[in-house]
Amino acid sequence: MHILTKRVCVLACAALLALAGAAPAGAQVGSQVGGSVRPKLLELGQDHPATAIFIGNSFFYYNNSLHGHLGQMVAASQPKFAFSAVSVTISGSGADWHDVESYFRPGALRSYTFDSNNNIVFNQPGGKLFDLAIMMDCSQCPIHPQLKTVFREYARKHSETVRKHGAQPVFFMSWAYADRPEMTAQLADAYTAAGNENQVFVIPAGLAFARSVAQRPALNLYASDKRHPSLAGTYLAASTVYAALFGKSPVGLSYAAGLDADTARHLQTVAWETVQDYYRK
Repeated sequence: MHILTKRVCVLACAALLALAGAAPAGAQVGSQVGGSVRPKLLELGQDHPATAIFIGNSFFYYNNSLHGHLGQMVAASQPKFAFSAVSVTISGSGADWHDVESYFRPGALRSYTFDSNNNIVFNQPGGKLFDLAIMMDCSQCPIHPQLKTVFREYARKHSETVRKHGAQPVFFMSWAYADRPEMTAQLADAYTAAGNENQVFVIPAGLAFARSVAQRPALNLYASDKRHPSLAGTYLAASTVYAALFGKSPVGLSYAAGLDADTARHLQTVAWETVQDYYRK
């Protein structure tokens, strides 16, 4: 009888300890998929960035380009604010493929734009081209045994180049492949560590993908190759960029990119929860 009582007590104590250590459901999702490195920069540091250049690869340009969806979200915001962006992408590229210095040369990028009636409008020369340069490496490079040192090298070099031209560097944390979920924490740690080393703000898009998969596994965020984004994936990434850069919740934005209202709201909510959790706000 004494042995049985002792055994029951041990089991009960173990259960209580497990319950005591359990986090709320939302927090568990974040802790299960996140990395171990915490970001040092918890805010962008700019209240109203007005221009940005996205520098990366096909992860940016799929589905008519992430920056295009971001622009539509901004247009749907209340109150209104000005923001425009361009995207420079090379298919399959790593950070070392990009000549970032050349993107700031006079008379090239942003020398003209198209207005709402598809007319070319020439911009005044001179002045700062971009407030932000949002950069990503290839989808495996930050964690690849042979390429991760190249990632860290060019994270530093490109950040210096961007700052030299009066813009602020930002790192875009990419997502795990659909069939390699272990990449989530690895990429999160790699991008966060690079951000900490270079005093660069990091957008946690990869963590948003993992959170959505945990909450709605049936919602496909991937193209058939299991790495590029579906339209829902691009929309989630754009929502995360919106939340991180502007410090505003995308929940309730009318722009849904053709997705049904429930799916769009889920992705908006995931983006906002991820940003709040990553920066611990």
